[in-house]
Amino acid sequence: MTARAEPSGQALTESDAALIRGMILRGDRHHDIAAFFGVNQGRVAEIKEGCRFAGIAPADPDELPPRGPYLAPKVTWMENRLT
Repeated sequence: MTARAEPSGQALTESDAALIRGMILRGDRHHDIAAFFGVNQGRVAEIKEGCRFAGIAPADPDELPPRGPYLAPKVTWMENRLT
């Protein structure tokens, strides 16, 4: 019997969904977006398809992080953005 991996504990917020929608519109790859937020690509697809956060508009292009691939997660980008 195979063991299931422990949940990451990462929960996406409405502001995360707005960023994800903006990144998708910009043409970012789903696996790069998922790596940035620390989730799997299925969560990105759910947001794209409207299964999650259906009423959330995409973030403006000037609010988005730089294009991936991402060597640092969202937390690092947020810390550097606020300083």
